[in-house]
Amino acid sequence: MEYENEVIFCIVNEGFSESVMEAASRAGARGGTVIRSRGTANAQAEKLFGITVQPQKEIVMMLVESRCRNDILHALYTSIGLETPGQGIAFSLPVDAVVGVYKPNDQKEK
Repeated sequence: MEYENEVIFCIVNEGFSESVMEAASRAGARGGTVIRSRGTANAQAEKLFGITVQPQKEIVMMLVESRCRNDILHALYTSIGLETPGQGIAFSLPVDAVVGVYKPNDQKEK
């Protein structure tokens, strides 16, 4: 089954959500929602990935057209990936139904 929309979640250290949206916008995203959160990684995970985990996080959630997904994920990886100060990870999930979203080429019935 092919989906028209996907939701991208990008989890970054606190203070980097604006960088996420800048990179995603350049790659085709039109907006997002920031959710403040707290990470729970342990010392063993920090050692495995070779990073220091900051507990305060921001999750940026973006509804995007499926055709833009790979470009956006690549932009996020290169600008705020694990090897940057934002230490971001991103993933997408298919969305099978959407309501309340305006698309520029939608036409209202008369």
